[in-house]
Amino acid sequence: MSSPDIASILENSRELDRLRKEQEEVLVEINKLHKKLQATPEVVEKPGDSSLARLKATYIQAKDLSEREVTISNLLLSQLDTFLPSGLPGQQRIKMDGNDQKRKRMKCDSDISRLSPSMWRYIEACVSLKDEQVAARVTSDAEKDEWFVVKVINFDEKTKEFEVLDEEPGDDEEGSGQKKYKLPASCIIPFPKRNDPLSTQEFPAGRNVLAVYPGTTALYKATVISTPRKVFTRV
Repeated sequence: MSSPDIASILENSRELDRLRKEQEEVLVEINKLHKKLQATPEVVEKPGDSSLARLKATYIQAKDLSEREVTISNLLLSQLDTFLPSGLPGQQRIKMDGNDQKRKRMKCDSDISRLSPSMWRYIEACVSLKDEQVAARVTSDAEKDEWFVVKVINFDEKTKEFEVLDEEPGDDEEGSGQKKYKLPASCIIPFPKRNDPLSTQEFPAGRNVLAVYPGTTALYKATVISTPRKVFTRV
């Protein structure tokens, strides 16, 4: 292996590390936007707000970085393959195939360990929503903008998508069965935990919120007129 070849491999390795660090920064930014939209979904209705545009731009950036990482990884593999001996005996080739599988597992573990602490907390929070009810925007049409109370079936850590179930039978022409959806985190708003008073949020008068139609899983946009009075009991 010549010095220029080694230099090229090392340069591509450094580029791979740079791409992964940049991916971590983009994931942190995506996490911040998700939290903002989950805490105040009504912000997107304000004139001039660019939250959704920024979220789309960061998703595109993350996709581009991921594709670039694949390109560099494939280039490194091809560079390394040129220096590996060809025509290996069957037993030795099987052994190398086993080592390849081991390296893939090690790479997967390494990729997971590279996640930032904030991204870990975000993924754990999403995974913890399994079997919980959440508010979900199930349409991509901004004019229709339908929200329902759904049950989280699963969270895919790779695609960062929720699989949810609308437990109320439908009444449209498509049938009366329960519907499943796959939605990004930006379309999900968790409800406060019933056993955790600290997670309960108080909404002041004038705040735009989502409210439940009585006896259904459908949500509609509403405005808080007044807040419930706190009753203090003397001991």
